[in-house]
Amino acid sequence: MSVEREAEAEIRRLHYAEHWPVGTIANQLSIHADVVRRVLRAINPHESKQVRIKAVDAYANFIDETLKQHPTLRATRLFDMIRARGYEGSVRTLRQHVAGVRPRPKPEAFLRIETLIGDQSQIDWAHVGKAPVEGGERPLWLFVMVLSWSRGMWGEFTFDLTANSLMRSLTRAVNYFGGSTRQWLFDNPKTVVLERHGSAARFHPKLVEVSSHYFTSLHLCGVRKANQKGRVERAIRYVRERFLAARHIRNIEQGNRELLTFLSEVAHARPHPTIAGKSVSECLAEEKQRLLPMPKSPASTDTVEPVAIDKTAFARFDSNLYSVPPEFVQKTLTLAADDSVIRLLDGANEVARHSRCWGRRQRIEDIAHRQALLEQKRGALESKGQSRLRLVVPGVDRLFERWVDAGRNMGSVTSQMIDLLNAYGEAIVADAVGEVIARGMHDPGAVAVLCEQHRRKANKPVPIEIEVQSHVGDREVIPHSLEVYDVKSKRRH
Repeated sequence: MSVEREAEAEIRRLHYAEHWPVGTIANQLSIHADVVRRVLRAINPHESKQVRIKAVDAYANFIDETLKQHPTLRATRLFDMIRARGYEGSVRTLRQHVAGVRPRPKPEAFLRIETLIGDQSQIDWAHVGKAPVEGGERPLWLFVMVLSWSRGMWGEFTFDLTANSLMRSLTRAVNYFGGSTRQWLFDNPKTVVLERHGSAARFHPKLVEVSSHYFTSLHLCGVRKANQKGRVERAIRYVRERFLAARHIRNIEQGNRELLTFLSEVAHARPHPTIAGKSVSECLAEEKQRLLPMPKSPASTDTVEPVAIDKTAFARFDSNLYSVPPEFVQKTLTLAADDSVIRLLDGANEVARHSRCWGRRQRIEDIAHRQALLEQKRGALESKGQSRLRLVVPGVDRLFERWVDAGRNMGSVTSQMIDLLNAYGEAIVADAVGEVIARGMHDPGAVAVLCEQHRRKANKPVPIEIEVQSHVGDREVIPHSLEVYDVKSKRRH
């Protein structure tokens, strides 16, 4: 902003003759204070403000030398160091000084890498939250494989980050694409690389096994060089923002089902980021023709390990207990596990099979194993009945607790419940027990009445095993007329 010569003269007069400060002159003449300062500097260009000496200036050389050796050292650590040497200033003043003298890292230039068709896949995981399971919750991880040329991707949610879980995810990804690329590019987690010194690395033997099975080679990014696998990093960010945002994953099966639908209908339908005029799905179809062929048989991905059987005929795996036949108590069996099935082997013979439980501290029991064990314990009749009820009637333990609190004879009420179970079946008794628990009751008679109500709704016949009791609604017997028998008797004579 320029001012007239008359205004400049007035500014000089007020400042040097009347000794008005800059702010007062600016207010009285309705001009900016910087204009006043500029006019005054034009009179004496060599005039400058007095330099203020700060307490930190005495330590400037020490701070500069320290930052040259340790460029990322925090200002608070420097504060502790110079305070021990007599510094009496504030940490704020030190921060201002450090901000001006800290060595700046030299900007790094990145090389844009273009991969050949069918040449490389990039693989990574991302933690996406927690999922509820029986007995607690588990961390939920997202596995993603991206074909570098076409940007086609496959992913799944998993609870497990072990080497065997990685083998299973890789196998399913290869099956999804119908073949494998010539390279798999990973980051540096312990699941992938056990040791690394510079460019030399020792891969996990299970990963080497599965890569050999699919004829591909293993490659690693540089340490702290996430930009080298930018395609999978961007793919994970894309899934977070486009799929996971505002979505509730109730269970892992639902999450994987919806993720596959999203990949086929949304992710692969988007335009390719570098190939104009083509979608990702079109490029993926072209790249599939260049993938390595599938081997004749799938890779073996089961977790196989020895497991000791405890005194109660259970094997422990991943915090859960799985039952085995009682003859294997305190023996060592071989456990083979995948995502869905747990098998227990005695040599080559399978002695037990269970669905895998991803809960925490759960007990998975085969009723045949329990019955075989109870047959060896003739004196445990009450325990036998209660164990059977626990196996087939969810939540019956709460009913047991109410019976104990009410002072009921456990043997008697357990016997009544077993009779109802034999007569009405597992489904009806389970529904009746659930309804009794929900109503806050504990009377076995109420369970019997509800069993009868459920039977009548299902239009099932009266069970033969049930004696004529008060809770059976259609127990009346309609008598026939005896005159019919008299007529028949006369005709015979």
